[in-house]
Amino acid sequence: MGGKDQLPVDRMRLRRRSGAARGVVAMLAASLALSSCQTLFEQAYVPTVGPSDNPQIVDEVQKDDPRAQMGAREHPRIVASYGGEYHDDKTEKLVARITGALTAVSENPNQSYRITILNSPAINAFALPGGYLYVTRGLLALANDASEVAAVLSHEMAHVTANHGIERQRREEAEVIASRVVAEVLSSDLAGKQALARGKLRLAAFSRQQELQADVIGVRTLGEARYDPYAAARFLDSMARYSHFTSVDPDADQSLDFLSSHPNAPQRVELARRHARAFGPEGTYGESGREYYLRGIDGLLYGDSPQEGYVRGQTFLHGSLGIRFEVPEGFQIDNKVEAVLATGPGDVAIRFDGVADAERRSLANYISSGWVTGLLPETIREITVNGLEAATARASAERWDFDITVIRIGPQIFRFLTAVPKGSAVLEPTAEKLRASFRRITPQEAATLKPLRVRVVTVGPGDTIATLSARMMGTDRKLELFRLINALGPTSTVSPGAKVKIISE
Repeated sequence: MGGKDQLPVDRMRLRRRSGAARGVVAMLAASLALSSCQTLFEQAYVPTVGPSDNPQIVDEVQKDDPRAQMGAREHPRIVASYGGEYHDDKTEKLVARITGALTAVSENPNQSYRITILNSPAINAFALPGGYLYVTRGLLALANDASEVAAVLSHEMAHVTANHGIERQRREEAEVIASRVVAEVLSSDLAGKQALARGKLRLAAFSRQQELQADVIGVRTLGEARYDPYAAARFLDSMARYSHFTSVDPDADQSLDFLSSHPNAPQRVELARRHARAFGPEGTYGESGREYYLRGIDGLLYGDSPQEGYVRGQTFLHGSLGIRFEVPEGFQIDNKVEAVLATGPGDVAIRFDGVADAERRSLANYISSGWVTGLLPETIREITVNGLEAATARASAERWDFDITVIRIGPQIFRFLTAVPKGSAVLEPTAEKLRASFRRITPQEAATLKPLRVRVVTVGPGDTIATLSARMMGTDRKLELFRLINALGPTSTVSPGAKVKIISE
């Protein structure tokens, strides 16, 4: 969670949650999912794999066609949505090296690209019209060699050279206009929403085909740059495994990762392998670039950034804000730029964020100021939480009961919203656990907080997967995560002298 004056929740990713829990969290906060390549800019399937005759380069086109400015216009919003840019000289040089090799053999070598590493642990990459390419540090942490990142970037470059974004915007605008006409003719907002939803489904169906087209172009570019062409299929497998690791229901998880709103992984993996065979049998062509890749990501920030605070087991700590709290056992914390979200057994959901309150109104008045839907005014009461001014209240909506707790520290109000199925007896104990654990941290505690990073280590003579994974930090599933980030199967072993990744401070 960032330390901004106001932290509205506009996107989220909840792990290990049931369908009911997903529903209640949607009630706690509206979600804006900017999912992978389809982010605002997909279109119908074009049944060729050739490049566009009119590549959209921002500097050349934006003066003539306002729609070509969308890449430049959307860039600041994309960066802000993903926690800003991630800057590290050696990692940026690594990504630039890979992009340069691909550009030289791409469908249009004259296309210019601006690549941004996003400061997000999500596994994602996408492109905007005008040659804006994005890759998250989370994706770089999962990849195991340069060819895997090249596979992702060549796929995104294919979207740019084929002008997918411009065409998607045209179609989306047409769908919105059509839905408005339906709404006006039928005098029904519901009818308009239904028409728009049907249009979105059609666009999504088209875009899945378009993603396959980009895969074809991407694998060809990958091989022509003399990278291992089978890396595309290999990394799709890794991303699918990671998606299952982070969610018990990945197919329903509307998250910010590369696989959400894409064709199903088996279909894409088979297509990628089939086109890779044009360069020869697996293991006979191209380089992986593993050695220089691992050098380039050694020390890469992993998971939460210091600006968002840290999750350590059941505890959330934020050094800059000087606070900490704990969630009950069995809960999974999901820390984002805008808010901290947690889900637990029995369809219980928690949201924590903060807002500025320069007016310094009473907390009882703040709770009743209109931001809580279904508030029960008679339940508002002022309390103290570990010596801090606070207030609580209850609310009820549809099938859910809510506890609202607000706590003041200086000009900042911190807010807990706890939701349970209506009538559940766990509302009060859950909310009380949060309240009792919330406190300020000392400067000494804050100074000890360190971010997690990717560390590349050499396997020693006595090392095994078990001993190496025991060195992992920040997870209670050490062995499983170690295998994932190193693309190791259940029967894989490690050899002395080999390089592997671990997560530690």
